[in-house]
Amino acid sequence: MAENFKIVDPDSVPETPFPESGVTHTKLSGELRAQEMRINQVTVDPGEVVGYHSHTRQEEIYVCHRGPGEVYIDGEHYEVPEGGIVRIGCDVPRQVLNTGEEPTVWIMFGAPPIGTVQDFGEYEVAEGGYDEA
Repeated sequence: MAENFKIVDPDSVPETPFPESGVTHTKLSGELRAQEMRINQVTVDPGEVVGYHSHTRQEEIYVCHRGPGEVYIDGEHYEVPEGGIVRIGCDVPRQVLNTGEEPTVWIMFGAPPIGTVQDFGEYEVAEGGYDEA
């Protein structure tokens, strides 16, 4: 039987706050034993905004698991339907936010060339962002 897989219930993994914004996220990479990807579940409550940031050498995929969701990418605001998928390339400032009345849950995937499951690899906090627009 194959042992190079893992099934994880995100609700069984403790949430921690993002250092910059305080928005809670569930780091799934370690629990899944992911070696080359970073996977997080991020719950964005009404009124919350994740820090505006970019990654020098990492594209990311955001899946709006429970939504609808909202993203702010390179100075533009976009709505994302539940089940919608967003790809964001390297060096593009991005953030998720919630101006609605219900929590939004995102599953976020990245494959940084460096970093560990404990950190987010290379990223830079960007100027501006939805909460500063």
